[in-house]
Amino acid sequence: MPTIPDYLAETLDEGQTLGYDGRTVSATLADQFRAALAGKQIRFADRDDLVGEIWTDRPAFPCAPIWLLGEEYTGRSRADKLTALRGEMERSGAEHFLLASLDDIAWLYNLRGDDLRFNPVFMSYTLVGRERAILYCAVDAVAEDARAALAEDKVELRPYLQIYEDLKGLTGSVLFDRGTTNVALLSALPQGTRRIEGRNPTTAAKAAKTPVEMAHIRTAHMQDGVAVTKLLYWLKHLSREEAEGETELSVSERLLKLREERPGFLDQSFAPIIAAGHHGAIVHYDPDEESNIPLVWNSFLLMDTGGQYWQGTTDITRTAALGTLSQEQKSHYTAVLRGNLNLASAVFKYGCTDTHLDYLARSPLWEQGIDYNHGTGHGVGFLLNVHEGPQSIRPKGYDGGLGAVLEEGMLTSDEPGVYLTDRYGIRLENLMLTVKGERTEFGQFMGFETVTMVPFDRDAIAPEEMTERERAALDAYHARVYENIAPHLTEAERAWLAEVTAPIA
Repeated sequence: MPTIPDYLAETLDEGQTLGYDGRTVSATLADQFRAALAGKQIRFADRDDLVGEIWTDRPAFPCAPIWLLGEEYTGRSRADKLTALRGEMERSGAEHFLLASLDDIAWLYNLRGDDLRFNPVFMSYTLVGRERAILYCAVDAVAEDARAALAEDKVELRPYLQIYEDLKGLTGSVLFDRGTTNVALLSALPQGTRRIEGRNPTTAAKAAKTPVEMAHIRTAHMQDGVAVTKLLYWLKHLSREEAEGETELSVSERLLKLREERPGFLDQSFAPIIAAGHHGAIVHYDPDEESNIPLVWNSFLLMDTGGQYWQGTTDITRTAALGTLSQEQKSHYTAVLRGNLNLASAVFKYGCTDTHLDYLARSPLWEQGIDYNHGTGHGVGFLLNVHEGPQSIRPKGYDGGLGAVLEEGMLTSDEPGVYLTDRYGIRLENLMLTVKGERTEFGQFMGFETVTMVPFDRDAIAPEEMTERERAALDAYHARVYENIAPHLTEAERAWLAEVTAPIA
């Protein structure tokens, strides 16, 4: 697919005008527009909401409740986060910090909302000064206890759009991230304002979960694992006729009901990807009434789903074998499994970046001349967005560089895959916490703790294609799954789980 800047470069003629609402385009994307269109004498009109002028039935501005997430979940107070942020501001010479990314704002103030589907955030901006801060949002939506807590920490509430007027009178220096700050905000800053560009300090701080958050994350994944394991038990006991009577959407509905039965469940963390047969080869397939198909026998069912719990955010992919698989299908599944296990077993010295580890997951596939055209892993928030930075396990960092250093407490996905167009797709995804390992005379070593607790499909594994070390890693993981999940299952489900998590020959 062409990028938007590439499309514009191919489409616009010299001397034309490119119009867009500056409130919806980041400064970085606008830079890319200008670079792609350089030399064409293009005029840029970024101050008009042209769509808004003709959108007669536009939905009302979201105003869902904004609520406190207590320190018993976060392990860190709002005051402590603001103090640390102001230290970063002082080091950069900034008197103000302008923040527009919704998950960073929710994290900073220990608040959550429901303005965006699947993401417990709220429409907002914030301007943090050396002594006080202003939160711009739907003021009436803020719960009373949240108002009092914010006031205690010298955080003032103002209407969402008021920031554009307030910025016009700002003086001094302001720190901001071009990648998450829109064009209209920067256009509102007076000419004399000293602009300091850099990555949001909140992004790295948010990614390194506190010990309290890490403990809750383990609980959330145990609860989520019970729901997904119950679904797998049901799937693996379907006859061919029963399976072909189910559809992608019926499986999705069943899994949602199972999650809703788990303590602490709030919502799904993204639109579920339930992909049968050849649909599994579409990496981000989104089933609807038009595309929905029955389950495919003698093939795979790929299920990439997640939940939002009071105790954290989950994201898991399991690919289930339905019927009898060919040796090629088993070989592909096993290669993906080996990649997942190899990355999860990594031991690395502190300072190693995410890009250095990507090879571990891809190597078993490269040995077969196969690859996948997506990243191996992404950061995951704590009761926040299912995708967050700065870490992202991939061949190159987002900026083409060496990526981010993996810090203790980072929650990252591990999801290699195989996608064969018009045939089938396989993806196996667990979430992992970065943890400290041994410290020696050579430095601090790090590793991963897998928190996802769901068995892999024994019927799809070719054990003879795995190394002894990989089989041992699988057995150790399955032993942890049984220990965590078995107490929450029925007697029949528990007996089945004992069978499918037993040491593999």
